[in-house]
Amino acid sequence: MCGALSADELLALSAHTRLVNHESGDELAGEKMPAESYATVIRGVVKLTKTLEDGRQQIVGLQFAPDLLGRLNANENAVSVEAASDVNLCRIPKAALERVVKSNPALAERLMSQTLRELDEARDWMVTLGRKTAAEKVASFLLLIATHLDPEAGGEKRQFDLPLSRADIADFLGLTIETVSRQMSKLKAEGVISIVANRHIEVPSLSRLKACCGS
Repeated sequence: MCGALSADELLALSAHTRLVNHESGDELAGEKMPAESYATVIRGVVKLTKTLEDGRQQIVGLQFAPDLLGRLNANENAVSVEAASDVNLCRIPKAALERVVKSNPALAERLMSQTLRELDEARDWMVTLGRKTAAEKVASFLLLIATHLDPEAGGEKRQFDLPLSRADIADFLGLTIETVSRQMSKLKAEGVISIVANRHIEVPSLSRLKACCGS
């Protein structure tokens, strides 16, 4: 986002921003609550959830660095936002960012590009949920985390801590906890991943993991 701003705009915006740290499980924004600020993800993973009237919840998305949290010009939050892992955020007051966006077409275009990218990813995920097998769903989830958790990482190898519990992964994928565990054990047995201390995952070859995704 900052790459679209001039030095003066960066200076003006920096007077309003603040860096905040949140622990896993912290609520960052409530669904249907007034939208008071935006935030850029600096590190970590954020999960988005929708809640039905009877209290049932569904994870509808994950966001990573350097995503912007919040929908431009919206008066209330469309989803609940929770730290899936420990996260670092750069918070920006709603009015301050919207003021800069109005005067900076390049920034508006960049934010629109992020929105369109998220729409494309949501459509791809609909295919994952609607058409892929349980094995392909779990592999697709692991590939999503492996390729998004550290956007600057290169090469074929990745290692990361799972930002979601097995229960949350099952909820996100529309599977049972037992099925998620079984499919991860299968990927481990086939050498596609290594599982260390339950939540730490090592991927020796992204290409091999991608081949398990059915795409």
